[in-house]
Amino acid sequence: MVLAFEGEEPQVAEGVYVAENATLVGAVSIGEGSSVWFGAVLRADQNRIRVGRRSNIQDNAVLHADPPDYPGSPLVLGDDVTVGHAAVLHGCRVGDGAVIGSGSIVLDGAEIGAGALLGARALVPPGASIPPGVLAVGAPAKVVRELTAEEREGMARPSRVYESLAVRYRKGVGD
Repeated sequence: MVLAFEGEEPQVAEGVYVAENATLVGAVSIGEGSSVWFGAVLRADQNRIRVGRRSNIQDNAVLHADPPDYPGSPLVLGDDVTVGHAAVLHGCRVGDGAVIGSGSIVLDGAEIGAGALLGARALVPPGASIPPGVLAVGAPAKVVRELTAEEREGMARPSRVYESLAVRYRKGVGD
């Protein structure tokens, strides 16, 4: 479902897949080759949400932008970002190539560095910062270590897999 809100309509670039029961509201912009999967909600009714190119928002994830006077506004995802199943992102910034693990929560004004890996069910509190290229886990999320070259290379895989899967879905669901 794609809904305008107070004159702001979601802007979806060429080659983006949005599942039939995903919801985009208001000032959402989604870059080329990205995908928004089943049950995901991107609600930009208070501020903007920007999703970069080739990023994937997996099933039941919720992204919500904060009001303009909050520290986290707007919500920004870089290119090649993976947001895992049932993750919640609220008024935060996520750098290029980062992976947000399934069930994770990233709150107002938090920043996830480029190429960082946030483990499943991690909680990043308001205003916290996770540096680039690290593994962070837990509640609250703590940096465990830097990622190896092999791990960093492997982190690109979900983005490629979901981009390819989105192409197949655009050709026809239910065929």
